[in-house]
Amino acid sequence: MELRNNRVLTLAAGVFFVFVAVALAFTQVIPGPHTAVDYLVIGTAATFAALLTLFVLLMKTWAGGPEVFYKLPKKEPKDKETDQETIRSSTSA
Repeated sequence: MELRNNRVLTLAAGVFFVFVAVALAFTQVIPGPHTAVDYLVIGTAATFAALLTLFVLLMKTWAGGPEVFYKLPKKEPKDKETDQETIRSSTSA
């Protein structure tokens, strides 16, 4: 159980770090003086980046696998007898 708690805490810390890093980067990039709309844009961009990071990490770790959103059709095993009959009929025609 402790391993699961460590994973959750690490994930939460990573998402928080991304949020803070993007917020600080946008604070430096957007020219000042900052208005309320500037802070709204900065917070929105930081939230988007943090949630995108959370989604990607969850898809790569917890929900893992290539068939998260869709199932690939299973290939049916070919019958050897049917294949041989097909070959015979195509060569005799």
